[in-house]
Amino acid sequence: MCDHHFTRRQFVRGASTAAASLYLFGCRSPEAAVAPSAATPSDEPPPSASDWDALADLALKRIRAAGAEYGDIRLIDTTVQSVSGQDRRIAGVRDQRDRGFGVRVLYKGAWGFASSSVMSGGDVRRTADLAAEIARSSAALVSEPVKLAEEPPHRDRVETPRRVDPLAVSLEEKSRLLSEVMERLHAQDGISRSNASLWTQRDVKLFASTEGALIRSDLLATHGGFGATAVHEDRFASRGFETPYLRSGYELVLEAGFLSQAARVAAEAVEKVRAPRVEPGVYDLVLDPEHLALTIHESCGHPTELDRALGYEANYAGTSFLTPDKLGTFRYGSPHVNLVADNVEPGTLAATGYDDDGVAAQRWHIIREGIFCGYSTNREVAGKIGETRSRGSNRADSWASIPIVRISNVGLAPGNGRLDDMITDVKRGIYIEGHDSFSIDQKRYNFQFGGDVFWLIENGKRTHMLRDVIYTGITPEFWGSCDAVADASHRKRYGFISCGKGQPGQSGWMTHAAAHARFRRVNVICGQTSG
Repeated sequence: MCDHHFTRRQFVRGASTAAASLYLFGCRSPEAAVAPSAATPSDEPPPSASDWDALADLALKRIRAAGAEYGDIRLIDTTVQSVSGQDRRIAGVRDQRDRGFGVRVLYKGAWGFASSSVMSGGDVRRTADLAAEIARSSAALVSEPVKLAEEPPHRDRVETPRRVDPLAVSLEEKSRLLSEVMERLHAQDGISRSNASLWTQRDVKLFASTEGALIRSDLLATHGGFGATAVHEDRFASRGFETPYLRSGYELVLEAGFLSQAARVAAEAVEKVRAPRVEPGVYDLVLDPEHLALTIHESCGHPTELDRALGYEANYAGTSFLTPDKLGTFRYGSPHVNLVADNVEPGTLAATGYDDDGVAAQRWHIIREGIFCGYSTNREVAGKIGETRSRGSNRADSWASIPIVRISNVGLAPGNGRLDDMITDVKRGIYIEGHDSFSIDQKRYNFQFGGDVFWLIENGKRTHMLRDVIYTGITPEFWGSCDAVADASHRKRYGFISCGKGQPGQSGWMTHAAAHARFRRVNVICGQTSG
């Protein structure tokens, strides 16, 4: 590795002339309807607060002049940086700056939305007028006018705490870490492929509404991970390690111990590819927090989005079996199951202080002692179930997207068990770490989940690895079989930044925390040999 230090701008210029693998991407969903703005160097200074204030004031004046009952503007400046490696080489670099604003207008109960990447007074006027025009046109077609739940106008500033700014860490340092990790993975006999990556995103944002809200945000998220693939005979298997996606600085990566974890990950990939296939049957399952994050996301997070339960979201990924008539009475799981939506826990992805309705972040139960008792809502749908305030779960994935109801930080509350005791009390079972493929039906009722790695449990002891494990279930029956949850010392947080929803599609961010949990007599099938 050369000792010369390159700035990002020098790297981009040099990589272009050297035909290096450099890719510049925006942060929006590929299906977003608005074209991305031109890329700008990420080391430029952040936007001027006074300039943005002036643009916001101009938009709100145009909205009020149009006679709308409500309107807001979101101005966002996003920086995305990532470095990825494959098979001992740095394979890709992203360094992207993307700016724009979106305007919502509510006129006689109908929404209008428009956005632009041109941050000028003229474009703000045109965009606000267009949003108002769309709202007026839509009002003639609305049979049930939108009524927003009340929320006091907040004036606040939100910033993600960080000890080490990931955007200030040099490309050389990041590349060196990934290269060393991949070298250690390949030091294990039997490893044929490797990968490693680092990612960060910063969103500087201003939200202002005609009600008087004015919220400034400086939000950061960081992630890193790596994996190894082993080949044996005619099959392959992969094992991975990753930090969770969290709102944190680069200290998240520094404290994860990438280099110390590499040998274990490589050895487990080799063991996994040589492991015997699972024998189909009924097993007790002990699931780790990383695995549970996906299970919670799909079988509880999505079905408790109120717009989905009301049938407003159907085409993209289905509706929900947790319809409003079940609220407060339906048994979703055993008394050990307490699922809490917590959008105020520091570091979690949905802990942004306020959502894109300007509603303050909150904490509430989704499932309490097994009984279904709460939804994720926004100001538009909260009143549909008699609630007077939104739960603050309205979020958009960029300035070019209109906010929609998204899953909150839904997590499984800790119990009082310990992992060793939970395994000791299993005669025939499987311990599962990590997540992989899954499928679930349109109402989030019938599902099947795989995992990253599996160990057979025999007579209270974890023995050897298995492969091709897939468990199946029906959501309330599966959660009803939970008979133990580990204590808070086992709790870990894992999140997602690619949760798809909406048309055009958007990517949602949320964290799902959990401790280990045990589920009795779950049906397990043998899947196809894969990685």
